[in-house]
Amino acid sequence: MGLASLLISRDTTVLRVLRPTLEKLSITVELCSGARSGGELLISSKFDAVIVDCDDLQGGVEVLQNLRKAPSNRNSVAFAILNGKTTTRQAFEMGANFVLQKPISPLNATRCFDAALTFMDRERRRYFRHPVEMKVVIVFSHGTELKTTTSNLSEGGMAIRFPGEMPKDMISKIQFTLPGTNTSLELKAEVAWADKAGRAGLRFLDVPQSSQHQLETWLTQLLQDQSLLKAKPTTSRRK
Repeated sequence: MGLASLLISRDTTVLRVLRPTLEKLSITVELCSGARSGGELLISSKFDAVIVDCDDLQGGVEVLQNLRKAPSNRNSVAFAILNGKTTTRQAFEMGANFVLQKPISPLNATRCFDAALTFMDRERRRYFRHPVEMKVVIVFSHGTELKTTTSNLSEGGMAIRFPGEMPKDMISKIQFTLPGTNTSLELKAEVAWADKAGRAGLRFLDVPQSSQHQLETWLTQLLQDQSLLKAKPTTSRRK
């Protein structure tokens, strides 16, 4: 699973420079030529990078300002493309993480996105949910235990399945071993949501640095393995 970006711009010169730069970094590019349609897409889809032409696209500034209000993309890495109207300081204040000034050269674009890769990878790991079945033991505050099975796992939590209903007691800790490893983790967690069908989501709390590192390493390897299997990136265009 490679990284995905959304470019909101009508400037074909910008696309000609950014598309090869992004694709060399295994980042797919989806082009949206309108601010309104771009804003709608940000509500319905998740992107690792959002690139907005602020000065030469009507409504571009508003898209950048509203980006952090979209639940799916509030933590996406944001790039502001400027052309003399908006200052760099203003772009950062509106939520941009990086700024590109027109005319954009291939060298400047490469340097900018190279610098952003670490942030994009970090965000991908944070929300990436890997479908996996593994045994988990939940220990509650009164000492009772519930043996469950996961349906997915992420850096911040997991979804589980279990018979019956989730006990009302607070969770003391959860215990599990990462598939394919001898790494056993014991973490604090809380119930983020639960339904009557025997499904729930757990949110990790106060994860020790060593456990965080082990979980990040495991998820990163999964992402890298999936990236090797994915097809060559393509560019689609939305009006």
